[in-house]
Amino acid sequence: MNALTGQKAAAKNHLHTLTATQETPKAVLKDANLATAQLGKRIDRLTAEALALIGQYPELKRALALLTGIKGIAETSAIALMGELLLPPPGLSHREWVKFAGLDPKAFESGKSVHKKTRLSKAGNRHIRSALYMPALSAKQHDPHVKAYFQHLVANGKKPLQAICAVMRKLLHAIHGMLKHNQPFDNTRFYAFPIIAE
Repeated sequence: MNALTGQKAAAKNHLHTLTATQETPKAVLKDANLATAQLGKRIDRLTAEALALIGQYPELKRALALLTGIKGIAETSAIALMGELLLPPPGLSHREWVKFAGLDPKAFESGKSVHKKTRLSKAGNRHIRSALYMPALSAKQHDPHVKAYFQHLVANGKKPLQAICAVMRKLLHAIHGMLKHNQPFDNTRFYAFPIIAE
């Protein structure tokens, strides 16, 4: 499903390029549209098969329900996350999950005097990062607490991409706790609105 989703994104980009000029033959446009639609159908079919499989196991149904309870995480993203996050040993801490995903900040130093900006290690599982990226973008649009957290980071000097990575990291923390304690997502714990004195 992840591979097909990547292929569909590439096909849509290719289609957009083709439609940018009037010189593209109609037959080529029709073929590009067909390729994109077929990839969509294959993804839908695999999603249905995955949901049917998940439905056979109460533990997996519970995990799916918890994940899709987060604004921004739809079934496709939840399935992708389950495929990665249910594999590591169950005793890992949320910090170890973050490191496993490659979302842990890492300071880079060169010699004794040059200190580069802190950036993601990216040494972990890229599939988790990929599965969290779109949900993080969606959650910061549709969940007021996630949006406030993102805006707080940007207001304090973080670049938008850095702030999104921080949202991804915090979502991963939340998912760890949700699955461990069988509790739904509590956005008030994600970020508390500052109290404004009257």
